[in-house]
Amino acid sequence: MDDPPLISVCIITYNEAAMLPDCLFSVAWADEIVVVDSGSDDGTAAIAESFGCRVTMQEFLGHVKQKDLAVSLAKNRWVFCIDADERLEADGERIIREALERDRGKVAGYFFPRRTFYLGRWIDHGGWWPEYRLRLFDRDKGRWEGVDPHDHVSVDGETRKLPAVMHHFNYRDIAHHMEKVNTYTTTMAKRKREAGSRASLFRMLFNPAGRFMRMYLLKRGFRDGIRGFIVAAIGAFYVFLKYAKLWELQNVRAPATTPGRDPEKSGQAGTREGGDREGAPEEKTGTES
Repeated sequence: MDDPPLISVCIITYNEAAMLPDCLFSVAWADEIVVVDSGSDDGTAAIAESFGCRVTMQEFLGHVKQKDLAVSLAKNRWVFCIDADERLEADGERIIREALERDRGKVAGYFFPRRTFYLGRWIDHGGWWPEYRLRLFDRDKGRWEGVDPHDHVSVDGETRKLPAVMHHFNYRDIAHHMEKVNTYTTTMAKRKREAGSRASLFRMLFNPAGRFMRMYLLKRGFRDGIRGFIVAAIGAFYVFLKYAKLWELQNVRAPATTPGRDPEKSGQAGTREGGDREGAPEEKTGTES
């Protein structure tokens, strides 16, 4: 009988000292843990090394490329990718190893349900549960793809769902949620401009409304009470802000001088500001549209 397949866990990090230990505890059973850190200054790399992880330093390449790099550094064929703000439930190892033993390479990748903790409670509707993510795969048949900051794994072959739940702790509070929405919409607007997409008043009016209706009514976000309303409302705002920023990139240029000031009279020229800022890794916004 063949030996059971070895599994490498792959994680990318940046200033995750508060979150990383619980994540690592949840996958401590792995045959190897690979961490690719993009220059943390809060001790993240030292924490990973103390857990016995193999740590590589790499300036952030974008979410897709950074995760693909982590996978390429793994020694084993089977990789399980997890984010620092996620934890695999206690029974996850048994479920994973039994699936690999049972399927013996017939399946190229496995989806896991992800449940998010938000504002003091688990969110069970609005499209946030069950939110299946393909995270365990044969790296000879799979790869990270997508448009930053929204990434996903694609595999060549059959996939299956496993019942091992991934717990997600991605937002500390509403302010943190909005910070990430601001960052991600900047990145998405830039990517859409590069892809030739155009912003319009129609999209700014109706796409956010459609997102809210889908999350709050069709996916029953109302069953999560006020939290469900907040999630749907921020999801709609995400869509609006993405297209508003795209419109800004396409139509607005920063003035060469401060509006209302004559540089010759003041003896001081205005400040020119850049239009684009780099984004951050993908987090759940409840929002792609």
